[in-house]
Amino acid sequence: MKKLQTEYLDLLLIHQPFGDYYGTYRAMEEFYKEGKIRAIGISNFGPDRYLDIQHFAEIKPAVNQIETHVFQQQKVAKEYLKKYGCQIESWGPFAEGRKDMFTNPVLTEIGAKYGKTAAQTALRFLLQSDVVIIPKSVHKDRMQQNFDLFDFSLTAEEMAAIEKLDGGESLFFSHYDPKTVEWFMSIL
Repeated sequence: MKKLQTEYLDLLLIHQPFGDYYGTYRAMEEFYKEGKIRAIGISNFGPDRYLDIQHFAEIKPAVNQIETHVFQQQKVAKEYLKKYGCQIESWGPFAEGRKDMFTNPVLTEIGAKYGKTAAQTALRFLLQSDVVIIPKSVHKDRMQQNFDLFDFSLTAEEMAAIEKLDGGESLFFSHYDPKTVEWFMSIL
């Protein structure tokens, strides 16, 4: 906080459910109680790890930031997060362009009806699905496009068409794969 020249942080997350994340979470709870952090949460916690930590936490996670995009909609995670009052937040709402997201026929066709790009259509889908989004871009015009999402709404039929794009699995890696876990543990 000294380096940031601030008295508090709005949100602090544990990045992965590996290592001593219970100890880390307890320390974050203490900072929260002291007013140094306004909200605490987690990242990359699947439903099983989320349920585990929220059950034992004194201060429930406010946010779980997980891979969420049109190709990995996190339907099961969303169900449990909603049940326990935790906000789902997307990292990688554009799937880093994988599976030709920016030229996907479903997204481009729906977007064309509103004068929007496939990216804007994907972001609007997430917003209408109650997902907090953090779109990433280094281009000013794309940053502006990422804000230009509030002058249209997708119909129920359009939402259903986009829901069919869900493959139900990560496009990056699985936190349940032992090789992935070994790799994460090697960098701690």
